[in-house]
Amino acid sequence: MMRLLTTCGVLFISLVSLVQAADPKPVKALLITGGCCHDYAKQKELLKEGIESRAHVKVELVHSDDKSTKARFEMYEKANWAEGYDVVIHDECTSDVKEQPYVDNILNAHKSGVAAVNLHCAMHCYRVDKDEWFKFVGIQSSGHGPQKPIDIKFVDRDSSIIKGIEDWTTVNEELYNNLKLFETAKPLARGIQDTGKKVDDFVVVWTNQYGKGKVFSTTLGHNNATVGDARYLDMVTRGLLWSVDKLNDDYLKAKK
Repeated sequence: MMRLLTTCGVLFISLVSLVQAADPKPVKALLITGGCCHDYAKQKELLKEGIESRAHVKVELVHSDDKSTKARFEMYEKANWAEGYDVVIHDECTSDVKEQPYVDNILNAHKSGVAAVNLHCAMHCYRVDKDEWFKFVGIQSSGHGPQKPIDIKFVDRDSSIIKGIEDWTTVNEELYNNLKLFETAKPLARGIQDTGKKVDDFVVVWTNQYGKGKVFSTTLGHNNATVGDARYLDMVTRGLLWSVDKLNDDYLKAKK
């Protein structure tokens, strides 16, 4: 009996070890939300749950209830604010925060190699040195059109990020304009929107290289219905994994 129990114990420990070995060390992601004009309280949960259910990623939340364009995040006051994270998801909307040292701390972390994912209004933040923030983002944008459906057309089918994701049409969304596309940016998708007066056509999904940091960005994601859309979450998750060089079957979870 003792031999049988010992054998069972060894088998159980071996099985646990195999299961643990099968799951890679999770990517450590920091999701930052807050500021003007969006339902960040809900969207942070949609993003966290959506990403963690799709990939071996642990998403830590930093959220501000300040709904103005001056929302601040205390951690950005420190030069080493991103220490310990593999990737930072910027989903804040703070266009009127313009202190140079504060913004430099954000940019320097990514320039030094911390990967980034920029969502929607992150493209319009921190306009101290417009060129520098937009160089990080990859595209300079100054505004958007009305809330109407956007036809998403993927233009780089060789990209691993958009593998298996088909063109789709969003619910009412804001289409951000493109004033400048920096040479380091590579468009993945364009958005086409009939405003009623004209048809706008702008890049809405792209990758960028900023110093040592890899950057994935999309201007989509104003409304909860878009943020919670499975196609949107698939795309953001794959973009995140790409940014940390882990877009592979080891880190992608099997779809249920």
